[in-house]
Amino acid sequence: MDDDLFEDEHEDVPSQKPLKNLEVLSFLFAQWMRRPIMFGAIVVFSLLTTFIDITIPIAAGHLIDVLNKGEASESPWPAYAVFIGLAIALHASRQAMVRNEIPFSSANMADMTSEAFAKVQKFSLDWHANTFAGSVVRKITRGMWAYDTITATFWFSLLPSILVMFGLGIYMALNWVWVGVYGLSVIAFFMVANLVLAQYYIRPQNLRANAKDSELGGALADAMTGIATVKSFGSEAREHTRFYNLAWDWRAEAKKNWTRFVNTWLLQNACVVALQAGLVGFLILLWQKGNASAGDVVFAITAFMLMSGYMRRFGEEVQNVQRSLDEIQDIAAYNQTPEQIKDKPKAPKFKPVSGRIEFKNVDFGYEGQETLLYEGFNLSIEPGEKVALVGPTGSGKSTFVKLVQRLYDINNGHVEIDGQDVRDVTQASLRRHIALVPQDPVLFHRSIEENIAYGRPKADHKAIVEAAERARAHDFIMNLPKGYKTLVGERGVKLSGGERQRVAIARAILSNAPILIFDEATSSLDNETERQVQEAMAEVTQGKTAIIIAHRLSTIRDADRILVFDQGRIVEQGTHDELTGREDGLYARLAALANS
Repeated sequence: MDDDLFEDEHEDVPSQKPLKNLEVLSFLFAQWMRRPIMFGAIVVFSLLTTFIDITIPIAAGHLIDVLNKGEASESPWPAYAVFIGLAIALHASRQAMVRNEIPFSSANMADMTSEAFAKVQKFSLDWHANTFAGSVVRKITRGMWAYDTITATFWFSLLPSILVMFGLGIYMALNWVWVGVYGLSVIAFFMVANLVLAQYYIRPQNLRANAKDSELGGALADAMTGIATVKSFGSEAREHTRFYNLAWDWRAEAKKNWTRFVNTWLLQNACVVALQAGLVGFLILLWQKGNASAGDVVFAITAFMLMSGYMRRFGEEVQNVQRSLDEIQDIAAYNQTPEQIKDKPKAPKFKPVSGRIEFKNVDFGYEGQETLLYEGFNLSIEPGEKVALVGPTGSGKSTFVKLVQRLYDINNGHVEIDGQDVRDVTQASLRRHIALVPQDPVLFHRSIEENIAYGRPKADHKAIVEAAERARAHDFIMNLPKGYKTLVGERGVKLSGGERQRVAIARAILSNAPILIFDEATSSLDNETERQVQEAMAEVTQGKTAIIIAHRLSTIRDADRILVFDQGRIVEQGTHDELTGREDGLYARLAALANS
């Protein structure tokens, strides 16, 4: 078997070039500017805190000089008061900054995450089909916490580190030129080296480790979602082995990543030792020559201790920021990704009338396929007509209803509902007036009441019960532990297939949409349940335009018209009796197979 046919389509294997740091920083700055006043306060307090930090070594040196003079005419207490006052002011400024940053960042994180969720929801079904849901969850939550890390790190540590180191270096240069030049040179080399290593040495491995992390999250979600299948085949050990291998693949990449972090510390330690030796050594020489006081030497030692601490912090924080930029880049990429199916600017809402559907000279083909599925396709479905679609797998039945819902855009022609081209109205308003009952309805892990009311969330309990009764669902619901308040489990796993179908039909009834679509709604049901669902379908379709896709021909005998699809064309149409009367027809052959 050709392995190329089964290429890994997980989004975790990068399909596009990673964003540049500047692109991610631009996205991050846009998040900061959501609340400009609070952001401005953070900047002010950060600068104030940094300025105070720079003055503390200067105040310490002045206090030592006063004490060293030992003159009774100059009391040391004012210098002591300044030294302690600066320490108090430093902590007060940091407190004010933190108390401002907490509401600022938490609000931005909530907005950023919500918008990422909204953007991902708008992506096409193809995008979601080729993407692990667990990976998307991992990327959004990872990006949310990455924002917190970057914001706190940059304004609390990284920027103060840069300003303090250069501020002290400039102060030294103003007092002792060569001491300042030496200190500034070491600091500049240290910063540039760290930034270059972060960009070209650490980042590539960061991205590989993040990809494995996303793959791990996707695999975990995939296995948990399919836990019923896992248990039914007794495959717990096999799934554990698969996950174990993925976990150790992640471990290999993470280990390389962390090792690179540690490797960069060698440079950091060398620069710290060089700064220590140079600063203190230079000032001891100046002291010996009488060009520096004991306070100046204390200043140099204090300044070194402060600068070395900030150098270590700078090296670590550059790595943290780079790692966080790589983690938030997925959300930034989502923000740049165009919607595959997009509303026109200022598109009006769809205005339902009677439910007339018309395809006019429609050309359509799926992306990546060389030939079109539909070419010059024409079809009209009248208001209130019950139309069944049958035909071999891949003949174009499901594509038809997807185009009605505008889940894909056509290449040429027009798809119109009540005279309105589906591309000219908003997608949400269009789909609210088309109720779908799929073959395997997906219910949310919420109450049955909430699931039934999903298409009409403001419906009262009486309307919900009436819809359930019409869908033949009320009796089984009342036998559940909490009735309509019963939680159905993830994807509705607590209910049987027939029960989920009837809840989905109740949902369609309550939405009161003029167009109903049943996509093989009875194909996996037993005979008794199928009869109940058919009764519900017969009742709900009265007065509605109904499209029924079916493999079980018994469910469409009463259809007003049956359309037989083959390779994107309608090759036959008519009632059940008319079509079965054509012995050489495709429908007649399908009916013969169903009865055999």
